[in-house]
Amino acid sequence: MKQTIKTFLLGVLCLATCYVLSSCNNTSGTGHDHSHSEEIHDHAHHDHEGHDHSHDGHSHEGHDHHSHEGHDHDHGQDTHGHSHSEGNAAPDEITLSAESAAAAGVTAEVIVPGPFRGVLEVSGRIMPAPEDETTVVASVPGIVSFAAPLIEGSRVNEGSPMFTISSRHLQDGDPVQRARIEYETARQEYERAAKLVEDNIVSRQEYEAAKGRYETARLTYEALASNDGENGTVVKSPIKGYVKNCLVKEGDYVSVGTPLAGVITGNKMYLKADVSERYLNRLPGVKDANFRLSYGDRVYSTTELGGRLLGYGRSTDETNAYIPVTFAFNGTKDILPGAFAQVWLLSAERDGVISLPVEAVTESQGHYFVFIKLDETCYKKQEVILGATDGQRYEILSGLKGGENVVTRGATHVKLASASNLIPAHTHNH
Repeated sequence: MKQTIKTFLLGVLCLATCYVLSSCNNTSGTGHDHSHSEEIHDHAHHDHEGHDHSHDGHSHEGHDHHSHEGHDHDHGQDTHGHSHSEGNAAPDEITLSAESAAAAGVTAEVIVPGPFRGVLEVSGRIMPAPEDETTVVASVPGIVSFAAPLIEGSRVNEGSPMFTISSRHLQDGDPVQRARIEYETARQEYERAAKLVEDNIVSRQEYEAAKGRYETARLTYEALASNDGENGTVVKSPIKGYVKNCLVKEGDYVSVGTPLAGVITGNKMYLKADVSERYLNRLPGVKDANFRLSYGDRVYSTTELGGRLLGYGRSTDETNAYIPVTFAFNGTKDILPGAFAQVWLLSAERDGVISLPVEAVTESQGHYFVFIKLDETCYKKQEVILGATDGQRYEILSGLKGGENVVTRGATHVKLASASNLIPAHTHNH
């Protein structure tokens, strides 16, 4: 039995030896002649160091240390000392080609300390300037009808019809007709008195009284007749602008002087900021303001809009604990009266402050970052701590010392490139 087992094991060993020798001698099927002598054919170590892949005595150029032609794994380091090895970029560095950066509008500038104004951030509202708003009133009593469809925001020109007021079916009758009759009567009395006063038949006093009644009746009639229409007295817009609000409905009865609508030109506006009374001691230093409307992202400057500070309140009451700070400025078509705004009140300048445009700062999980340009294709992600903002720039408390070449436009595109750099690259490890 033992002899049978020994014979079996010797047969298996012989077959294994033949297979190994055959494998080493027939590598020509793969195109590689591995010239390993039998005495160093140790499969436990399988040492490939050197790997002289001799193909029939010809050394393949570029196969030393698995260096494939066109795949040089040793990219080295640039002048900044950061490695650009494919798939081995530092975690805080981003690669973005110069062509892609230019197409995305990425620009950088060297940051130096400079002036930055004190800021008080509050809320506020845009109001029409009192001199910019006009109330259209009824010139005669009667029933109102609309001369044209009027809604808030409707554009009106100076002298364009807005309402028609009719009194023809009322007890007092048409005021234009009454004014015409009174005018004709006063005119006849005045002409008669003018003839008689020369003959001293009427006194000079009676003549002057007749003249006064005539002039009054004439002015009234001319004012009403100039607006007389086919269906009644036409009420026209006194200015060019927009309808702020309509105060009557079709068919309403109005008397003389009843407000019908409000019209604004939009040429002058007020910015009214509401400041907590605990900041009262900071208000004397406030001179300018930046603001951003609730419906947009643009930040406006009262200075750039030709504005000026009108003043601030000196008292509060039980219904309002805020102090109003009011600026006047030139309106534009993009700024709507009545809109709410985020307001940055600006006071005296502080020098030696590092600041960046708002668009240069990005946010991730509650932390804020900027990107420093190291060379034409490499950027470094740098965390910063923010201070105050005037709506256009951020004060940088830490993270930058000045002199860094920081991306000021297109930071979002660099951030997107950093996300793509996180995808593992092909390392060609065989």
